[in-house]
Amino acid sequence: MDVNGGVLTGVTAIRPHAGNLYLERVPAGVYVGNGHGKLAGSTQVQELGELESPIILVNTLSTGRAIEAVVDWTLEQPGCERVTSVNAFVGETNDSPLNDIRTRGISSEDVLSAIRFASTEAVVQGNVGAGAGTKAFGLKGGIGSSSRCLPEACGGWLTGALVQANFDGVLQLDGRQVGKKFDHFWRPEQDGYGPAPAPGSIMIVLATDAPVSDRNLRRMAFRAMAGLARSGANFSNSSGDYALAFSTHKEVRRCRDSSLTSVRREVSNDAMSALFLAAIEVVEEAIYNALVAAETIESGTESRSAMALLDFAPGLFRQSQ
Repeated sequence: MDVNGGVLTGVTAIRPHAGNLYLERVPAGVYVGNGHGKLAGSTQVQELGELESPIILVNTLSTGRAIEAVVDWTLEQPGCERVTSVNAFVGETNDSPLNDIRTRGISSEDVLSAIRFASTEAVVQGNVGAGAGTKAFGLKGGIGSSSRCLPEACGGWLTGALVQANFDGVLQLDGRQVGKKFDHFWRPEQDGYGPAPAPGSIMIVLATDAPVSDRNLRRMAFRAMAGLARSGANFSNSSGDYALAFSTHKEVRRCRDSSLTSVRREVSNDAMSALFLAAIEVVEEAIYNALVAAETIESGTESRSAMALLDFAPGLFRQSQ
């Protein structure tokens, strides 16, 4: 893919359900692995354990415009005519190595379009949306997704992940540091210092249809970091490593116009382990999927697709299939 205009970025929007999120909120939990980033709306989610807006992923300098667009969208929803406060949830990564980020090429209308046209179809992965200009492990990054369905004995619940992969480290597959095969790893000089790892971040969004409390959703978000670590991430100083988890189950939603919340069924602590494992696995696999789905970018800074490495290192991704 050739890029000549300098702008290579986009928007990814996630709507936990098709109704009015402000009036019918979903339980949610946030975990911060390394806080070098701008995660708008996170403190209210941490405090109240609920999400009241779509989830928007953009590049770093478009965070403000995305917040305004979410506010505009919420205020326009039927039933929100008297709303005076909106907690817009917006995550970001810095795609400046490939994108001319200072142009701030994302408009409010771009964000609104992403929200309005959010689909239940299979997630498009790779160089799309907020992953258009991202990099990971020295390769072209992007949007990645994966899911797991638990056995009926463990509840039969679904868990899915979507990642905006834009971070660094030594790519690992099945515990093998395959990043070294294409010479991408931090190699300190004899005095113990070397080039600093490339900056970057990752936004991780986990969703489950299990009736999980916000407390246990935060525990799921914490497990997302284990999946990130399995992939070989270095959690560097300048990396924002964030995870949000939410439940779509109707029995744990919180209605705005009700002074009482009645939960009829909720996954117990003892039954959470299978969901924890699912969270770890889907995050790791979503990262690999982002790398494999991404296309090579040729611009002022080339970024190779993971698939382009197959000629260089045959069988590189065989174990992940």
